[in-house]
Amino acid sequence: MDRILLMNSFVTVAQAGSFSQAARTLSSSGSLVSRHVAELERQVGVRLVNRTARSVSLTEAGVRYAEFATRILKEIEAEDASIACIHDRAEGSLGVVSPKWIGSLDLGDAIAAFSTAHPKISVRFELGGLSDRTYEFLDSGFDVALHTRDLRDSSVHLRKITSLPFVLCASKEYIDRHGVLSHPNDLAAHDCLVHVNEPVWRLGHGPTSTLHKIRNVAYSSNSYIALQKAAVHGRGIALLPERSAHDDLVSGNLRAVLPGRTVPERPLYAIYGPGQPTPRKITVFLDFLARWYKDNPVPGNEERGKPG
Repeated sequence: MDRILLMNSFVTVAQAGSFSQAARTLSSSGSLVSRHVAELERQVGVRLVNRTARSVSLTEAGVRYAEFATRILKEIEAEDASIACIHDRAEGSLGVVSPKWIGSLDLGDAIAAFSTAHPKISVRFELGGLSDRTYEFLDSGFDVALHTRDLRDSSVHLRKITSLPFVLCASKEYIDRHGVLSHPNDLAAHDCLVHVNEPVWRLGHGPTSTLHKIRNVAYSSNSYIALQKAAVHGRGIALLPERSAHDDLVSGNLRAVLPGRTVPERPLYAIYGPGQPTPRKITVFLDFLARWYKDNPVPGNEERGKPG
């Protein structure tokens, strides 16, 4: 039988001086409380209570054990209260993991801003290492994982933070040498700069969208920043996060390709552990991210970046 339960019954008897009064305090029966004390005596190996028809008193061992049990129960109660307070306060440690590409771009800015705004939360932010099993981040000690792909997993909670705009672009020098594209199918005749995790590009929206498997891969990388540099140097056409490419687009280093054929935005999802209620530090973090993206849209795309 649970030792804490037995200790609680024994301490209540010691304080009340009777089994019946202890039973009323515990909303139990006198016989059950008596059995609890008897079981505790069996587990401890000594008699703790002197029982008579009219009174209950503690043995010498019982006095000592009552002091011990009272202290243990108070420590447990205090620790429970402390943990509950931490759960309800925006403080403590927060582990976050995300794909490398977005963690090194605007997400890194957003989380840095969050850490500054909430100094009582110690942030551990790691890039890469995300498993195909969406819940594995919990086993690795993280509280939140951020993904840019659609997820369906009932073993975790999911919240959409924002939508991320992308742009198909190339340098003026490349376009001057190879010509302007008039249709997405023209991509087959052009040098393309491809992220290793994205060999197929989707252009357009809804039923009019088309998928294009890139066959003429002139340059590949697992970094959008590296692909952007190659595009600026005129190596080919790249599909890039618009926030990252914005300054080069404004300066003219890069130009949008097929501007009439929009590129679908990518969702940014946060996933976190199951159970209710969600720790306050996590809800504060997710609210902050959603607000940061709303308040910091890609220039010229103020309607984008709103949480879904």
